[in-house]
Amino acid sequence: MIRPSLNCLLRRAVPRHRVWGVALLLLFAAAAAADGLAQVKERGVLRHLGIPYANFVTGAGDGMDVELMRAFAEHLGVRYEFVQSDWADIIGDLTGRAVKSKGDDFEVIGEVPIRGDVIANGMTVIPWRTKVVRFAAPTFPTQVWLVSRADLPVSPIAPGPILDQDILATKALMPQRTLLGMSNTCLDPDLYDIRATGAKVSLFKGTLNELAPAVINGESELTLLDVPDALVALQKWPGEIKVIGPVSERQDMAPAFRPGDNDLRNAFNNFLAQLKASGEFRRIALAYYPFVVDYFPDYLPESSAAIAD
Repeated sequence: MIRPSLNCLLRRAVPRHRVWGVALLLLFAAAAAADGLAQVKERGVLRHLGIPYANFVTGAGDGMDVELMRAFAEHLGVRYEFVQSDWADIIGDLTGRAVKSKGDDFEVIGEVPIRGDVIANGMTVIPWRTKVVRFAAPTFPTQVWLVSRADLPVSPIAPGPILDQDILATKALMPQRTLLGMSNTCLDPDLYDIRATGAKVSLFKGTLNELAPAVINGESELTLLDVPDALVALQKWPGEIKVIGPVSERQDMAPAFRPGDNDLRNAFNNFLAQLKASGEFRRIALAYYPFVVDYFPDYLPESSAAIAD
C-alpha cells in the first residue's frame, strides 16, 4: 500500500515570454464565456464534457462524475446532457481555444467551437491546466504511481515517512526499463522528470483505460497510472499488476470551468458543499471507489465542512 502524502502541487515559474500568451488566452476565454449560470438556465441544459475514464465516466451512462453532474443539473433546474470528448480536445471544447501542454506551460494551437459548460471526468489539477481553466473545489484525491506487470522482477518500494524519498526510491528502479506515459494528461512523463531517470519512455497512443492492459500484454515493462485508474485496474485484473511506488505528490481532481464562468463555478461549489453535508457525496464516491479510503483516509470524513469559495 502506498502511503498518502500531503496535497502539494508542483509549481514552477511561468517563463516571461509566456505571460502575454497566458493573459491573451484568459481574455479570449472570458470573452467567449457566453454560457455562465444565467445562460445555462436560459438554455435549459447543462452540457457535461467528459471522457470515458476509470469510474468517473464509465461509458455505460453512469460514473461518479456523471452522477455528480446529473445531480447538479437537477439542482439548477435544467436538463442534463453528456458531451463526449477526448484528452486532446476537451479543454478546447470548454474554452473555445485548443491548447497543447508543454511541461508546466502550454501553447494555443487553434480556435474551436465551444461544446460544453463543465469538464468532469477525473481531471487532475496540474500547473499548466490551472492557466487555462478554473477548477472548482476538489472532488477526488489522487497521486501518480509507477505500475508494472505482477511478474516483473522489480519489488515495490518500502514506504517511509518522507514522500520525496519514496519518489526517489521509485525512480531509482526505472533506468533501462521501458515505460509508457501519455501526453496532455496527468500521466505525461515530462511532468515528473521521468526521462532523466534513464527509463526508455514511450508515449501511449491509446486511451488512459488501455494503459494497464498494455502493460499486462507486454507492450511495456512499466507505466504511470493515477490512483483511480490503478484502483480500477487492481480490481479488474487481480494478481496481474502491482504498484511499485509513487512518482508524484498527492494531487486533486476537480471539475473545470471557463475562467469567466465564476457564477456557474460558485453554484457548483455551493451545491457540492450541500451534497457533502448531507452525506450524499460520500455515498456516491464509495459506490464507485469503495477502497479509496484505504489510501486516503482523510478524503471522506463522516461530516464535511462547507467549502469556502
